[in-house]
Amino acid sequence: MAVGKRLLDLLFPRRCVVCDRLTDRPGEQVCGKCREKILYIREPCCLKCGKQLRKEEQEYCGDCERIPHLFQRGTALYDYGSMADSIFRFKYAGRMEYAEFYGKELYEKKAAWLSAVEPDALIPVPAHASRKRKRGYNQAELVADQLSRLSGIPVNKTLIVRTKRTQPLKNLSHQERQNNLKKAFKIRQNDVKLNTIVIIDDIYTTGSTIDAMTETLHGAGIKSVCFMTLTIGRGI
Repeated sequence: MAVGKRLLDLLFPRRCVVCDRLTDRPGEQVCGKCREKILYIREPCCLKCGKQLRKEEQEYCGDCERIPHLFQRGTALYDYGSMADSIFRFKYAGRMEYAEFYGKELYEKKAAWLSAVEPDALIPVPAHASRKRKRGYNQAELVADQLSRLSGIPVNKTLIVRTKRTQPLKNLSHQERQNNLKKAFKIRQNDVKLNTIVIIDDIYTTGSTIDAMTETLHGAGIKSVCFMTLTIGRGI
């Protein structure tokens, strides 16, 4: 299998997940220069959402001090700015192959966090059926599948569904996001008793989507809801 994979890499060279050029290292998904450009979220981090903080003495970012979140806690892998173009291609340009890289990175960097949380399942943020049909896939599901394959934590894609096609959130205020997400999610199937779950998504901004899902999941009897995202902004 290893020989076959090397042959495929020679015949079909991979493109760098960060810059989208052909990688300078066969079999690698990131070129040498771009590996140095990736900014990982490091301590100190917000104890609630996981945003990187500027001062060691801080415990929470400005957003989490102002906004009471429903989720227990969260973590993220990358600083959004360093991976914004990569995430855009993954989400909107059909670069489904990026999921393998992201899943591996999450597992390698966040294994200790997952072990501490001890989730019963990973739950990808669901896409509305019409949006998934148009895009052809749900990027959160792809990442969750890869992380599950490496960690052994099962993925649950049937528990919760997005019933409302919400507006894009990036240009909305916090209040507008909350209004936009009201009744956006619904429990579809709850055959398995889950106590602790980790929501998987690509981007964390204000936490409105995670909070809306958490409210619905709490209503289904799930006590502890945490989240893990690929990217997040900086805390203040």
